[in-house]
Amino acid sequence: MDVDHVESDLVSVLFTEAQIQARLAELAREIEQDYEGKDLVIVGILRGAVMVMADLARALDRHVEMDWMAVSSYGSGTKSSGVVRILKDLDADISGRHVVIVDEIIDTGLTLSWLTSNLGSRNPASVEICTLLRKPEALTMPVEVKYVGWDIPNHFVVGYGLDFRERYRNLRDIATLAPHVYS
Repeated sequence: MDVDHVESDLVSVLFTEAQIQARLAELAREIEQDYEGKDLVIVGILRGAVMVMADLARALDRHVEMDWMAVSSYGSGTKSSGVVRILKDLDADISGRHVVIVDEIIDTGLTLSWLTSNLGSRNPASVEICTLLRKPEALTMPVEVKYVGWDIPNHFVVGYGLDFRERYRNLRDIATLAPHVYS
């Protein structure tokens, strides 16, 4: 979906599809360099990270195993509930393997802090995080992030996997959602 289809719902475009693809290619080069010759599993966090995960994996010039988890700390609202639940666990055994968690955005840090700890307890060789977006002002829980696309202000953003009530995920760009939509 293009921005012009939902222009009245948006305040501004933060990143275009071309900018996103270029940044993911840069992150892929960093990951390739860091994990050269190592057994790597990238773990996408459903549903928001689907676009990021797919495009990051395609940008990698190496073999990589992909797996998925679904976790929730939001329920149906726009603020975190503070309780993290696993809705879908990994299919692969990550023991002794290098894991990069791929997510589309870090808000409070609660979910990824919990997830890093959970996966770390499964005896991997390492666990790192790659996120396209991070909101430093929104962080309430410390979380180490090795690969960050961009730091952004604490605004409600949609597109490229990011949603509001399951809408806007298929927007090609990342944009700030207008308050009249979610108020």
